Amino acid sequence: MDIVKKLGHAENIRMSQRSEKVEKDVNASTANKLLVICVDRDNDVGEKAGISTPIIGRDACIEAAQRLALEDPEDADSNSMFSAIKTYEDLISKGYEVEVVTVAGVKDRGIQADEKILEETKKVLAVFSANGAVIVSDGEDDESVIPVVQNVLPVISVQRVVMRVSRSVEYSYAVFGKYLKMVAYDSKYSKFFLGVPGMLLLIGGVGAILGLTTEIFAVLVSILGGAFLVRAFDIDRAWSKWSKPTPMGFIRIFALVAGILLILSSVPAGIGSIDSNLLEDDTELVSKITDKIIIGQFVAGALPILWIGMGAIFAGVLFSNWIGGVPRQISDILRLVVLGALYPTISQFTNIMIYDESSFTLIPPLLGGLAATLVSATILFKKYRKNKNQEMISD
Repeated sequence: MDIVKKLGHAENIRMSQRSEKVEKDVNASTANKLLVICVDRDNDVGEKAGISTPIIGRDACIEAAQRLALEDPEDADSNSMFSAIKTYEDLISKGYEVEVVTVAGVKDRGIQADEKILEETKKVLAVFSANGAVIVSDGEDDESVIPVVQNVLPVISVQRVVMRVSRSVEYSYAVFGKYLKMVAYDSKYSKFFLGVPGMLLLIGGVGAILGLTTEIFAVLVSILGGAFLVRAFDIDRAWSKWSKPTPMGFIRIFALVAGILLILSSVPAGIGSIDSNLLEDDTELVSKITDKIIIGQFVAGALPILWIGMGAIFAGVLFSNWIGGVPRQISDILRLVVLGALYPTISQFTNIMIYDESSFTLIPPLLGGLAATLVSATILFKKYRKNKNQEMISD
């Protein structure tokens, strides 16, 4: 009982210190209308509790936090919402004009989550015209949106909610068991932590029975390296986004497959463009591979089809984003512009390799490509800003 009392006393001291910190930050600013913002960047309140955001007001936030806690008692976002309400009540009791809200991003986080949080903050400000914000979050991921909020509202204080856990060995084992269960039964983790080792063990066992130790070892290393690369570069997530059964997903799959086939077909096209007399020469293979004329002829033959394949992939991304309404047209168009601007330079480089022309002949196509890229980027950014200003005026 004494331990419980000490922990409760320590918790009260910690809450008091947090409240004093927020009050000190508020007093140090010139803000007189405060907005306490609870940030849920991965939208647990929408995904788990089915509540649309922004959630405005003390009662609405309490109801949302209770529903989220009932759906997932272990989710830290409900504690963040209760902490935001506590901060709101502390500031109200000290005479400040305050409102409390909860804003959320999207499940996959990223740029779309930040854009959604920015739009929801603007909607809240249309209802409650605050001139200072207190951000409440449960970690660094949610706090990464602070610069986003600062675009429309000064942030005068940040409050992080840290959940306390028991220090006893029993609870440590319980937490460890929870994560083991997650690894075993959650498909998001089990396919990597159990699937890959299970495949390696199975192949290793079969190889040991058949006596193919050396060959199986090479296969195991290749599989393990491939799994690490897939996870390190998020290839599985990227593929899942590309292969969604939507019109945008089908367009991306078609563009990707067509582009890869064209890129692969550029290799035989490049080989076919090499002078056969050079290949029939009696010189060693290394000398043939490093011969600048052979390299130039190969690149010159492969370049058109290679560039068409890469352009097909970039065009598919642009078209799918345009249909889906994803605001990425500037970067998608600039990829195509840069691809086209680089073509004359690389083509002239092959002429230098084959015909031994002067290296200074690279300067005109290089400057022309740079000028085309800069002009295109300027036009696109001006158009983007114009559309953005029109949206802000309409809002």
